[in-house]
Amino acid sequence: MDMRTALSALGVTATTLSEAEKQYLDEHGYLPLPGVMTPAQVRSMRERVEQLLAEEGDEAGVEFHQEQGALRLSNLVDKDPLFEICFTHPRVLAAMNHVLAGDFKLSSLNGRASLPGAGMQAFHADWGAGVDPSDFQVCNSIWLLVDFRPENGATRVVPGTHRSGKVPDDVMENPWAKHPDEILLTGEAGTVVVFNSHLWHAGTSNHTDRPRYALHSYFTRRRNEQQVNQKAHLGGATLSRLSPPARFILDV
Repeated sequence: MDMRTALSALGVTATTLSEAEKQYLDEHGYLPLPGVMTPAQVRSMRERVEQLLAEEGDEAGVEFHQEQGALRLSNLVDKDPLFEICFTHPRVLAAMNHVLAGDFKLSSLNGRASLPGAGMQAFHADWGAGVDPSDFQVCNSIWLLVDFRPENGATRVVPGTHRSGKVPDDVMENPWAKHPDEILLTGEAGTVVVFNSHLWHAGTSNHTDRPRYALHSYFTRRRNEQQVNQKAHLGGATLSRLSPPARFILDV
């Protein structure tokens, strides 16, 4: 199996993303993909996330990360076939393929729900240092399980900063502060927002009385270590149901 074969089998073609979409992603560092999930899929995923959070309790997220002020889940590949769309959807894979130049694998598939009165983050990039635009290493996608709005903690980004070769700490005196060029990634549930993970980004505060649910399917170059080692975490039942192309994307 190679990347070209795997992507073709999963429905990715040269026209899965338009040239205008690729250009937008290159220039701004993010790309909204409305309607990737149907309302029924959104509802089923949100219900399953809530169920898993209740089942796992204080252990939720331990496979990768727990966070004050947010509910976290990790290793979702192994927890329900519902989540398989997050690493096999053609539009999302086409975007990953474009940013990471045909060299990528899933690094982690996690859930994050910012809690009422919490969720604020400092600006950061998901790589320890700035990189040349010819050498991007990571790319993420946010799967909106509720509408993202200014009042419920929509993610903020600074468009174009993925091409700066810098991370926020290199430039900002206070990465928690508002950036003059920041925008909010708002959108309807069912949207997926792909963003180059070298783009400066951060969660904002949830001022509603409900958690703001999202999933993150995060991809990296194949030579890099995964945030959640799929070979170590996937059970036999999961491995047996996955297609060879999906297993290639997971590097298992």
